[in-house]
Amino acid sequence: MKGFLRKWNEISLIKRIVCGLAMGAVLALLLPDIYVIGLLDTLFVGALKAIAPLLVFSLVIASLARAKAGAGNMSRVVGLYLIGTFLAALTAVAASFLFPVNITLAAAAAGYEAASGIGAVLESLLMKVVENPVGALINANYIGILAWAAVFGVALRRAGEATKELFGHIADALTQVVRWIIACAPVGILGLVYSAVSENGLGIFTEYGRLLLLLVGCMLFIALVVNPLIVFCNTRKNPYPLVLKCLKESGITAFFTRSSAANIPVNMELCKKLKLDEDNYSVSIPLGATINMGGAAVTITVMTLAAVHTLGLSVDLPTALILSVLSAVSACGASGVAGGSLLLIPLACSLFGIPNDVAMQVVGVGFIIGVIQDSCETALNSSTDVLFTASAEYAQWRRQGRDLPI
Repeated sequence: MKGFLRKWNEISLIKRIVCGLAMGAVLALLLPDIYVIGLLDTLFVGALKAIAPLLVFSLVIASLARAKAGAGNMSRVVGLYLIGTFLAALTAVAASFLFPVNITLAAAAAGYEAASGIGAVLESLLMKVVENPVGALINANYIGILAWAAVFGVALRRAGEATKELFGHIADALTQVVRWIIACAPVGILGLVYSAVSENGLGIFTEYGRLLLLLVGCMLFIALVVNPLIVFCNTRKNPYPLVLKCLKESGITAFFTRSSAANIPVNMELCKKLKLDEDNYSVSIPLGATINMGGAAVTITVMTLAAVHTLGLSVDLPTALILSVLSAVSACGASGVAGGSLLLIPLACSLFGIPNDVAMQVVGVGFIIGVIQDSCETALNSSTDVLFTASAEYAQWRRQGRDLPI
């Protein structure tokens, strides 16, 4: 048994998830009425639901407490990171309204109503912000969690290094717990697919395909239209040679590693080839792996609006804009979360009053399509780290009258 488990753990998580997905579909067709198999999904989602509030709370506190101010050209690079992430969220909002997608959620049907307008949304938002922090953690009020974590994190910047290290260790420990839970994703997805196929047939995969097409389509539009426009505004040169070089040399590697952090050495080498200032890119590339999360913003926004459309909630333009900002802000913390942007979906769902139980079902759907979604998301995020670092420096070169190597 130990030998089997060791061999199983040596297989990549992507392959294990694909195995779980296939086994769930086959079991649903052959043995459609076995309650225990469907229970695996409930246990997996329940574990995620239990740990996610603590994880987000600890990560935000630790990152803010240990944050250091940048210098030199960094303000422009950080500005591009934030603008790019916001535009990615805005693109996802527009695409979700143009091509609405519904997803099958258990008990998702009725009983949920969106706030009646922007005033009600803001009132609800403010009340969630000032909820008791312990209550916010218990009730999985992610907006309250984010707000109080930000307050505690800023306050702890005056604390000693030992205190900051303690919170860092707590965040690391919770991240490790989430890694263990994510390691059980193949079993949880087996149960999720089993339940979905048992109740809805194989047609459920057509639904997932449409959702995946919308996600990947948004990311391609950002990579090939939005980001080139940002680069052109900075360099006043044809942006596509630089864009395609970053996608080829950074994006393809990141697609297979599925980790912005693991792709940092590749990005540093690419910056060296582009003749960028090492003092700048040695800071901006690791920073980008943390806060430059356009792909995560797309995932959070599209998945949230899919839940909104499924529940039949109406969304006005101001609320959609708030969602774009919220997705952009929350996406900046996605790199610290095992499972990435998926575990931040409940934060965005809470804006529309969608209960945590339903939001976590959306997270479960995200894990099913995550084999492709997470790879595309990481490729977009990581390649954009180099793209915006180069764009900011080339803008400085242009002002100095130097020739640009693009």
